[in-house]
Amino acid sequence: MESGCKKRGGIVAEVSRAVLVTGCSTGIGAATARLLATQGYAVYATARRPETLGSLAQAGCTTLVLDIASEASMQEAVRAVEARAGVVGILINNAGYSQSGAMEELTPEQVRRQFETNVFGTLRLTQLVLPGMRRQRWGRIVNVGSMGGRLTFPGGGIYHATKYALEAMSDALRFEVRAFGIDVVLVQPGLVRTSFSDTAVGGMPAAGSASPYATLNESVARLTREAYVKGLLSKLAGEPQDVARVIARALAARRPRARYRAMPMTRTLMTLRTVAPDRVWDAFLRAFYSEPRPN
Repeated sequence: MESGCKKRGGIVAEVSRAVLVTGCSTGIGAATARLLATQGYAVYATARRPETLGSLAQAGCTTLVLDIASEASMQEAVRAVEARAGVVGILINNAGYSQSGAMEELTPEQVRRQFETNVFGTLRLTQLVLPGMRRQRWGRIVNVGSMGGRLTFPGGGIYHATKYALEAMSDALRFEVRAFGIDVVLVQPGLVRTSFSDTAVGGMPAAGSASPYATLNESVARLTREAYVKGLLSKLAGEPQDVARVIARALAARRPRARYRAMPMTRTLMTLRTVAPDRVWDAFLRAFYSEPRPN
């Protein structure tokens, strides 16, 4: 499904539906690339480390190197798709990670790196594919956000800030490009069983440190691992394939919705945050997270 037909003023023109997916080394990106390939899409699966993409190449994807934090890498990947398909018809902005830790203790470098990947790189890659989509008067941009763009957990403030930013960017962009035949969709997964937790807690202070936020950090690390690896929360989490199916449904829709929530737990928590006053939400969080203990 590299191209399709569309009428323009009575003339049938070819429209590229080539799919560029970011962050395909594992998790949601890999599951999405594999599913779309089985559905007949021409899929260009990308990652910083090409050696992680072997199984996707065997599944029928074209694999490319793409570092979302590198301007040169992004330009080269877009040129590679355009050389074969003419236009990146569908962009799935999936690449991203979470940096956990009390906000006072995060270094400026950690904060900048989080925004560079989750926000600035996503925006820049979108800018690079939009001219082609506008030329063909058709395109789909799918931003993989998070329920964390509508609610916030302690110890995840910077990550949540990037996902809140993606909500705002998606809303503004949806209005700006609609007249060019381009749809913008935001997918909001909840907890998904992936290796996400390893990166999330990797930059936090070690257990037993003298940090004034030691009790909070310990509970954040524990709950994060339980949510994504094992424990009660992980039983409520979904699989990467669950999100991939939601993305595929959004691409198949003639008029896709602005937002798609993935997994029942997502709907439950987002609804709770919407109806619960701030004090009630904070009390709910204290049932799971340990507050810092002043000396």
